[in-house]
Amino acid sequence: MDTIKRKKTRPVQVGGLTIGGNAPVVIQSMTNTKTNDLEATLEQIHELAEAGCELVRLAVPDKEAAGSFEVLARESPVPLIADIHFDVRLALEVLEKGASKIRINPGNIGGRSKLSELARKAEELEVPIRIGVNAGSLEKRLMLKHGGASSSALVESALGYLKTFEELGFSRLVVSLKASDVYTTICAYRLFSENKSYPLHLGITGAGPMRSGLIKGAIGIGTLLAEGIGDTIRVSLTANPVEEVRAARQILQSLGMKRYGPELISCPTCGRCSVDLVSMVNEAEKVLQGYKVPVKVAVMGCAVNGPGEAREADLGISAGKKHGILFSHGKVIRTVALDQLLKALKEELDLLAAQIRKQEEGQ
Repeated sequence: MDTIKRKKTRPVQVGGLTIGGNAPVVIQSMTNTKTNDLEATLEQIHELAEAGCELVRLAVPDKEAAGSFEVLARESPVPLIADIHFDVRLALEVLEKGASKIRINPGNIGGRSKLSELARKAEELEVPIRIGVNAGSLEKRLMLKHGGASSSALVESALGYLKTFEELGFSRLVVSLKASDVYTTICAYRLFSENKSYPLHLGITGAGPMRSGLIKGAIGIGTLLAEGIGDTIRVSLTANPVEEVRAARQILQSLGMKRYGPELISCPTCGRCSVDLVSMVNEAEKVLQGYKVPVKVAVMGCAVNGPGEAREADLGISAGKKHGILFSHGKVIRTVALDQLLKALKEELDLLAAQIRKQEEGQ
């Protein structure tokens, strides 16, 4: 099986996590609660962590939000990132209150003197900063020079801010170069990765609601990850942020970069299918949610798309006109009545899970 060869970047510590270097890609998301609402924000942080989020970003627009950060950082099961705009004093306050990382757009933070103040405090506390370059807030001079928010404009903006931080002696940096246009974003990250080795945060900004946002995120983030580019990701969606985490996990699992549990594969429906395959797949998906074993499970609708085309599956079922079959790696295990297919799948999955656990315990 082919595997992705990732481009090596500088490692940066964020709390107990490493972003970059040889570390696995880190999943992050952002709360949509009012940060000063401690109960609601902590509840959402825990929901995100339970879904598999490894870093959570919080908006810090004012003193009230900053004042909540100490409790949130202390109670959070994962490191927290403070998202700061316009007022460097907020960044300095949350640094003292336990922020594991600061995200800024350097263009709106107040000039070199403010960046210098932030860099000194962040270095003192060994906290990294993400330089978040966004197509929607590029410097006017770069927009004029490049004829708009092009990939080259995004990269020139990032390189300029990097130079400022490097001159200040600060190198605990992560970079993002986001646009709502997918191809512009892809080109910007490609161009930047040819010039610098800072770890990269991938994402498509303003991607939109669930359907279109998932497609844009999967194409943009997935393309770059497949090329070995990217160290941490956020799938931005106008939806419950837990959905961002689920999407990110699916992207990583689809590329073979991480395994979180069973991967479900199924065939598209066609005229050969003699069962309600959509319902069967939906039910199978519910069954698989209770398992953590990293196996590939197939649910197929006919003999054509059965054991042969799903040969890579560790376990699978295929429905025929009168009965179904249970198979593993292309070999039929047994024939099963149609109404017993899902039950048989679960029985075999239990056996397989027990076998895998036994093997792991013996290592």
